[in-house]
Amino acid sequence: MIGQKRIPSREGGVEIVVNELSTRLAAKGYEVDAYNRSGYHVSGKEFDIDGKKGKYYKGIRIIVVPTFRNGKLNAIVYALLASLRAVFGRYHVIHYHAEGPCAMLWIPKLFGIRVVATIHGLDWKRAKWGNFASYVLKFGEKMAAKHADEVIVLSKNVQQYFMDTYKRNTHFIPNGIYKPARRPAKLIREKYGLEKNGYILFLGRLVPEKGIHYLIDAFSQIDTDKKLVIAGGSSHSVEYMKKIEEMAAKDGRVIMTDFVQGQVLEELYSNAYVFVLPSDVEGMAISLLEAMSYGNCCLVSDIAENMEVVEDKACSFQKGNVMDLKEKLALLLKNEEKAADYGKSASDFICSKYNWEDVLNRTCVLYNGGK
Repeated sequence: MIGQKRIPSREGGVEIVVNELSTRLAAKGYEVDAYNRSGYHVSGKEFDIDGKKGKYYKGIRIIVVPTFRNGKLNAIVYALLASLRAVFGRYHVIHYHAEGPCAMLWIPKLFGIRVVATIHGLDWKRAKWGNFASYVLKFGEKMAAKHADEVIVLSKNVQQYFMDTYKRNTHFIPNGIYKPARRPAKLIREKYGLEKNGYILFLGRLVPEKGIHYLIDAFSQIDTDKKLVIAGGSSHSVEYMKKIEEMAAKDGRVIMTDFVQGQVLEELYSNAYVFVLPSDVEGMAISLLEAMSYGNCCLVSDIAENMEVVEDKACSFQKGNVMDLKEKLALLLKNEEKAADYGKSASDFICSKYNWEDVLNRTCVLYNGGK
């Protein structure tokens, strides 16, 4: 596995997917190596998980690849070194994740090694990247389209994009989810004063394309006693993080938790009144799958990647339209029965639609050349 920052980790959707695939493969008897990047968790050293060179995690060998701290060079240097090392690993297949690391997948192809690439989203569209990074991401996309033996995409929208742009057939294999156990509000009451149905939740990386600024702006215009919880850490977006902190400071109802995991994360999902995902760009948001699996009423931007997931089991608003977001959020806040109806239908729907074992089985078919 090449492309993740670190596993085990919840630093982003890529890490969750790699972790789920790798642990399930290892449990079935496959030998799996995960090429982690050196460095610290994006949300601080306290979230680092022991995964040093030579260590094993649930049967997965962790290989740590050195790279630069500079965010612009980090991923490409990591991908280069990981690919060069992997050439000598005697692997049956190398699985690349995300467009940036795919820039180097031509290296193992030179040696006749089978390569599978998962495009988690059109990363070059994301607002946090400059011109050079966007060029590298687009190059990685082209390399995947041209050289990968198999290309996996997470949405039908991206599948159509690859056909239109590169005339490349791809495999639509969405992410998985499983039905979780709900937790009562305990730690979140102690840490943040939060109660059941007492808050609106956003959970994800604090980066421009997630649209958190739309949400805070819309929420600030609504008269409600409920709080707005912004849960997540930044990712190479210092200026945007500062902007969000400044916006949040103007409204005493807004709570910023920073990165969360474990019981706090589970309690936040379990007790939210509404989960909001106001993104401009997505691949397939793990946080949305998780929120629905907990039976949350969800309000999402109407981009294709979100609407493919929720179908008619969530409320939506026009992407980037603060007024529409405000009106839809206010409607759900006033109509508890409507919000509850969305939540009741969400969990069974999403857990039957997306399943990790199905994802694993379909991916293994591609590993084995379609057999």
